[in-house]
Amino acid sequence: MSTWQCVKQCGACCNLDPAERPDLDEYLSPPELELYLSMVGEGGWCVNFDHTTRECRIYANRPRFCRVESEVFQDMYGVEPEEVNDFAIDCCRQQIEGVYGDRSLEILRFDKAVGL
Repeated sequence: MSTWQCVKQCGACCNLDPAERPDLDEYLSPPELELYLSMVGEGGWCVNFDHTTRECRIYANRPRFCRVESEVFQDMYGVEPEEVNDFAIDCCRQQIEGVYGDRSLEILRFDKAVGL
């Protein structure tokens, strides 16, 4: 069975380009949407993403919408706790492929880490 996990120094989820997420207002509250949009920097990348280390500068204090947690996914997307693992894997794969490509080192590392 595949088990979701974050792969360090990937950063695909830090590509916040709102053009790629036209439905943001469907799952973010107005204050969260405002925060999200304030975090979008050059090229659609989060202003808190360190491109050198490929890590989040505010990871411990990142917003709720940046967290892969059962209660967050249930509240934001209506995903039941028993479905979070598969949903998170699918979301990450789509995001990694969209940002880096389906043959990228990042997708290969992710697939290996989650057991695909």
